[in-house]
Amino acid sequence: MSPTTIQVTETRVFPNPVEDERLKAFATVTLNGCFVVTDMKVINGNEGLFVAMPARRRKDGVFHDVAHPITQELREHIEQAVLDAYWQEIPAHC
Repeated sequence: MSPTTIQVTETRVFPNPVEDERLKAFATVTLNGCFVVTDMKVINGNEGLFVAMPARRRKDGVFHDVAHPITQELREHIEQAVLDAYWQEIPAHC
């Protein structure tokens, strides 16, 4: 399947209810109207906002992604959709 055939068809952003300098929001995306990825995070990093994929902490304390795009093109598509939704949601919660 080509990365261009996978599209974000729905994006939901939930601002972090706790004031936090780094963790700004949680996000959920639906791909092609049939696959949902939850627990994504909008993080304020050293070079601006980015989207972290859902991850779990292993017994050794290291985080491991639960789901993530394999291609850079799909990662950028998902990140842009989430950040666009984030910026639309923020004025409502300021």
